[in-house]
Amino acid sequence: MTTDFSAGSPSSSADQTSSGSPDQNGSSSKRTFADLFDAITANIGQVIRGKADAIELAVVCLLAEGHLLVEDVPGVGKTSLAKALSASVDCTWRRVQFTPDLLPTDLVGVSIYSRATETFKFEPGPMFANILLADEINRASPKTQSALLEAMEERQVTNDGVSRPLPPPFMVIATQNPVEQEGTYRLPESQLDRFLLRISIGYPGREAELQMLDDGGAVDRLKNLPTVVSADEVQSMIAAVRTIYMATALKAYLVDLAEASRRHPAIELGLSPRATLQLASAAKAHAAAKGRNYATPDDVKSVGTSALAHRIVLRADHAGRLSPEDAVRDVFAAVPVPVARS
Repeated sequence: MTTDFSAGSPSSSADQTSSGSPDQNGSSSKRTFADLFDAITANIGQVIRGKADAIELAVVCLLAEGHLLVEDVPGVGKTSLAKALSASVDCTWRRVQFTPDLLPTDLVGVSIYSRATETFKFEPGPMFANILLADEINRASPKTQSALLEAMEERQVTNDGVSRPLPPPFMVIATQNPVEQEGTYRLPESQLDRFLLRISIGYPGREAELQMLDDGGAVDRLKNLPTVVSADEVQSMIAAVRTIYMATALKAYLVDLAEASRRHPAIELGLSPRATLQLASAAKAHAAAKGRNYATPDDVKSVGTSALAHRIVLRADHAGRLSPEDAVRDVFAAVPVPVARS
């Protein structure tokens, strides 16, 4: 059975002008979704050399309204990637260095008693920012890590029985070192499932590393990194992603992938319904980045490993012989891909 992925697809602002910005003469000029996406990725590329795929996935995560986990060895640019993305957008961002003595109130904020008014006034913490950089997130205690759960899922925090919404857009970018385990706390599955994508940057290529030696590394480049998009422009891009068309057959493909993961003999904990929803959002954002107003199976595959590998738990007798990434590839290989009509 063949399926037409584009037939009946509604028009999307992904391939139309999405926002206006004044040019040098003071008149308003329109920039398309592709213009804005390329501006962000090119700007981050001034700091992170030779890692176009990781940069693109980070921006896709932002536009899909997800949270990003950057997991890699020290010194490859995890924090620099997060700071470069934050600096590229004209919005509020905060960096919190996670340590064992960090408390939930250090993130959420506290209520302070005012003697003058005889009332408590809430002082918001760094969580009330558009982008929160949680550096070395696995060094904080589980109690502090759990303070992020409500914010990441519901875009709000509750303090003293009062729920307070977080400003849109809201994104958590967390970093962690998978090698060093001393003094760290493993992220629970409930928190890993709230991260839309988990990416690794990896070591740079030879030419990129030579270029780093010439220009002094990421620290100097970050100081002079310009802002290239506004928060309103990011919001318009997020709105455009929401309109990306996804055919019924493609939705069924996502459900089939989730069901296949739950039946896989090596997987103890398969994909949750949240994983299916977030995979759809990431695929839509990837499609918009490629200039299309409809998603395809190729979009799903492009973000599949980064969106799914951290969400599954392998059985103990397979953990040493199979990686989560291998298991995800097995799932994709086992599920037939819908084919579009010519």
